[in-house]
Amino acid sequence: MSAGHSHAQVRAGHERKLWIALGLTGSFMIAEVIGAFVTGSLALLSDAAHMMTDALALAISLVAIQVAKRPADRKRTFGYARFEILAAAFNALLLFAVAFYILYEAYQRLQAPAEIQSTGMLVIALLGLIVNLISMRLLSAASGESLNVKGAYLEVWSDMLGSVGVIIAAVVIMFTGWGLIDSVVAAAIGFWVLPRTWTLLKASMNILLQGVPESVDIEQVEQGIRSVPGVKDVHDLHIWALTSGKNVLSTHLVADASQGSEQQILSRVTELLHEQFDISHATIQVEGEGFQHDDHDEVHA
Repeated sequence: MSAGHSHAQVRAGHERKLWIALGLTGSFMIAEVIGAFVTGSLALLSDAAHMMTDALALAISLVAIQVAKRPADRKRTFGYARFEILAAAFNALLLFAVAFYILYEAYQRLQAPAEIQSTGMLVIALLGLIVNLISMRLLSAASGESLNVKGAYLEVWSDMLGSVGVIIAAVVIMFTGWGLIDSVVAAAIGFWVLPRTWTLLKASMNILLQGVPESVDIEQVEQGIRSVPGVKDVHDLHIWALTSGKNVLSTHLVADASQGSEQQILSRVTELLHEQFDISHATIQVEGEGFQHDDHDEVHA
């Protein structure tokens, strides 16, 4: 009960920070979009587009947290926690679309450079940088605990870099008049975002495909279980994650009755999984020494 209560408190902390970040980002996004068209800056438009995806990502993350609060039922026996991972995957796909759009626009601008108002561009970019830094500060700690929040954090982080790039471009245009730097910076922002977006999408897909969590070494888990007194063999071992930080395990054990009762051996293994590998939800079938398991199952272990 205490573990569940702690998890709920963590989620509540995430939600509060996301609401604050959404208020800051959404409010400034409108001003930045208008400023991008007024100044004619593609780099600023790129930053505005990322600010828009930031707001969408934060809103989606908040919806995901609300859905994840719903209790398990007969149709969703594990609850709705995985909805957060769907949100993270959607955010990644959204970032891919924005990045490719900006790269296309940058290519078009290189062919036909536009006149840019560098002073307005600089002022808006500076304000955007301040908003992004505040949002990053709010989300940084929670991003290590939730892929959902991490998706929102990565978008704010990439947008912060975009604001820095726009500031540099505005200063260059102001002192040299070299307008092409605007398109170059816009393209650089797009290329900078792509690999980080791929990392988020890959992590999300690993959970959706029930892969072994990146933080878990399945070989170490198996060796740890085998080291428990009373465990003679381990097979059909599966480890996956319902959502960020909520790992699940199922396995079959062959027990040595001379080392204690099946219940005692099960308690030792459960304690090991919880304390050493942070796996609190485990389904373990204990079998006697004479049990013969199907070798075909080993292929899926």
